[in-house]
Amino acid sequence: MRTTAKTTPGTNGPVTSGPGARTRLSFPLGSALVACLAGLLFVVSAADGQAVRRPQDLVDYTRSKADQVEHKAAQVDALRAEVDALTSEVTDLPGPVSVPVQVAAGSVAVSGPGLVVTLDDAPATAARDGLSPDVLVVHQQDLQAVVNALWAGGAEAIALQDQRIVSTTSVQCVGNVLRLGGRVYSPPYTVAAIGDPDALRAALDSSPAVRAYQRDATEVGLGWSVRTDDDLRLPAYSGATGLVYAQAPEGTDVLATTGSNS
Repeated sequence: MRTTAKTTPGTNGPVTSGPGARTRLSFPLGSALVACLAGLLFVVSAADGQAVRRPQDLVDYTRSKADQVEHKAAQVDALRAEVDALTSEVTDLPGPVSVPVQVAAGSVAVSGPGLVVTLDDAPATAARDGLSPDVLVVHQQDLQAVVNALWAGGAEAIALQDQRIVSTTSVQCVGNVLRLGGRVYSPPYTVAAIGDPDALRAALDSSPAVRAYQRDATEVGLGWSVRTDDDLRLPAYSGATGLVYAQAPEGTDVLATTGSNS
């Protein structure tokens, strides 16, 4: 079985008396204290009610934020197009970045043959006694295992859902949903990779983590499918490219290290 991170539930059982155990107040002072605390809660609640209301529906709130991210991404695309147009008018640049570097950076859309891998949670009917619910869902490490195996198999470009994977992409799962590039996705999850289909399949089959997922897919019904596509089309990366914590060492000629004319 795949290993998953689990949290330890808190203890909510009844308080028992005994050596070292704290006992509840059973005289009038205890009742008075409870009444005072209840009154304080009413005051705090009333004050909070007069403050700015916060969204209570987390689903709508998440969708609202996702819409904002898509709007910002569209703005980024427009600004990047404007930068490219202005850059093309400059004549004293060292030279254009090579096509392979642009593909590796995800800055251009690409097409070609490859594989499409789909992962999905097991159906509700798969639940049974003695089976951990963690085994029935797609985890972050499952997606990472597939992406890493495809890179190892010689993939030239990869997309997860509708987003291009680049060196700064962070794959994060919260519960049974995927957070990627500020957007939220629910299963099924689709990973598309351009490259030699046979080499990509071999890389998936040789990955221990992918094989563990495949075993669970067989035993509990997790979704797993791999198909060849002779004409995959992957979009260019759309999102922020700035690094917050990484920077080139002082004195490094960045343009000289990113490629040359070819």
